[in-house]
Amino acid sequence: MPRAALALFIGATLAATATALPAQAASPSVHAAGTAAADAPAKLTKLAHLDFLLDDVPLLAGVPGHTTYRAADEPTARAPWVYADRQTDGSFRRVGGGPITDPARGWYAQGAYDADDISRAAVVYLRDWKQNGTATSRTSAYQLLRSLTYLQTADGPNAGNVVLWQQHDGTLNPSAIPKELPDPSDSAESFWLARTVWALGEGYAGFRSADPAFASFLADRMQLALGALQRQSLAQYPTTQVANGVTVPGWLIVGSAGATAEAVLGLSAFVAAQPGDTAARTALARYAEGVPRLQSGGTGQWPFGALLPEANSPTFWHAWAGMEPAALTAAAQTLGDSALQRAASTDLAQFTAQLLATGGPDNGWTPTPADRTQIAYGVDSRLEGLIAASDATGATGLAALAGAEGAWYFGANRAGVPAYDPATGVCVDGIAADGTVNRNCGAESVIHTELSMLALDAHPAIARAATSLTRTTATNGLTVVEAESGTTTGPVTTATPPSAWTGSANWSGGAYLQAGSGSTVTIALPAGHPVARILPIADLGPGGSGTTSWSAAVGRFTLPLGRTDNVRPGEQGIAPSPVFLLPQTLPVPVPAQATSVTAKVSGTARLDALLVQPVVSHLGLAGTTSLDVYVNATKLPLPQKIAATGPVTATAFDATGHQVGRAQTVGAHGFIVVPPGGFTTVTPR
Repeated sequence: MPRAALALFIGATLAATATALPAQAASPSVHAAGTAAADAPAKLTKLAHLDFLLDDVPLLAGVPGHTTYRAADEPTARAPWVYADRQTDGSFRRVGGGPITDPARGWYAQGAYDADDISRAAVVYLRDWKQNGTATSRTSAYQLLRSLTYLQTADGPNAGNVVLWQQHDGTLNPSAIPKELPDPSDSAESFWLARTVWALGEGYAGFRSADPAFASFLADRMQLALGALQRQSLAQYPTTQVANGVTVPGWLIVGSAGATAEAVLGLSAFVAAQPGDTAARTALARYAEGVPRLQSGGTGQWPFGALLPEANSPTFWHAWAGMEPAALTAAAQTLGDSALQRAASTDLAQFTAQLLATGGPDNGWTPTPADRTQIAYGVDSRLEGLIAASDATGATGLAALAGAEGAWYFGANRAGVPAYDPATGVCVDGIAADGTVNRNCGAESVIHTELSMLALDAHPAIARAATSLTRTTATNGLTVVEAESGTTTGPVTTATPPSAWTGSANWSGGAYLQAGSGSTVTIALPAGHPVARILPIADLGPGGSGTTSWSAAVGRFTLPLGRTDNVRPGEQGIAPSPVFLLPQTLPVPVPAQATSVTAKVSGTARLDALLVQPVVSHLGLAGTTSLDVYVNATKLPLPQKIAATGPVTATAFDATGHQVGRAQTVGAHGFIVVPPGGFTTVTPR
């Protein structure tokens, strides 16, 4: 279908079938921080609960390869307990990881403290000291960095790597129960080495002027870490690998853009403070080069411009360790590389907008939104990326999305309750897909929550929006329809693999259809769906052949939608499974009147599911103010009817989050235009 005809088709269908959206009536905030939008919010950062998790750690002398700054003069440091269980009276009890395996010594199967949390807690206190001048935060940062560097192995074949776990009496636990990889934990590079680099970089920048001797020690430990990385992942630069036919960088830390991004944050801070360090600058440039190579899809194409986290899977996105956009923005600023910023902004303006409209920071799209649990880590990584890129580029649309993202903490989430209390610094460990709240508050959760609060406190306008939007009124984004729910003709059977998880993706619903040549599958579409793009998911790995033709039933008529591959040639390579569950976008969208789609198989196909993506997705938030975000999944400008009963302000943003033209006043039940691949916000006039 020609572009002009497609535009007329979508526009006419939208105008004819637009349904009334619920009016966004203002209501009192459900949280004390949710003041009127015109008022400056009270300070959101509260470190009391993180302080509570901190404990003194003996720095045991005589442990081969392990010492730290002024160990003889200051024989203790500090570290946060990894978990905090909420008691029936509302208080918390600090606990370690795993069951207690040695009651006499109080040892846990894993430990009381870990390098992951020590490093990120240090970043919290460093940023609070820098932003607010808090003397106690300087002290906490200093002690946490001393504790962290004690865990770093200082000599021998594993020099520069980091032991993950430590017992409360200071004893190191290189081999946790159950076994973790690498084992021992300092025998290879790891997430915790990447996070150590993050803390060392921000630590050096923070103490460079305030305590030059300590900063020099941190610089030495950064060189130790870089030495380890140069022996390991950086030694692979610039080699590439293949994962299910997709070429990926072979030099990411543990094959993960998530781990690499956290190291990039530290290297960016270090190089900005020490621009003459050639080794650090080279490492930063090479790691930053690798992360965008996992960016995939785009407007209307899965995963919609997201920076994928794992090199071994082109069909798996997860929210944890999702600091890639924030890290690329930091690297772009330090290195003066605009291409890095473009990659970050694409992820944030396109994928993150779609993520919000689908229900928020889900843990995993694999490739369907399979893990709908949401945690502070996922919220914080999106929020920090949006704010950093908005600051760096002036893209005010990203700031608007940041307000919507931050609102998760204040009630605009599936549970409909605040996930954070600014009065106490207590947060939740997560919210399940069904709205169940995990009321525990461990180190990772409070660390990332406080990183978010520091970012919000530094941006009062975004904080005002976040604290004023306390409930969700609409999420109309991706939906999933299982192929096995359809009616079939010809040689079709339902297959149930031993596990839904393939090693790099999930069979949606834990099953699929094995369809032979000449077979058909007719799948009902969700009732009341809008004009939508259809993204069939089939296993494109070995075993399939030919193509599948798709059509939609629209009343008495049949509308051809296009074809998809049943196999995509390519090596399995480093992918853990030959199964390749890639959504493929059909070129013609289905109108709102379409009741079903039919697949006709030529060859053999393993059909898993359909993703149904509205051509315009919608997020609605409300509280003492309101915000609606409309996200365009096409490369054409699209009209969208709104249901406001009075005048509102509509502001359009392009596919990088930059404003398009002037904000417009739109009357009751009027139309707005959503830019190609971009989004439009609607706010009270």
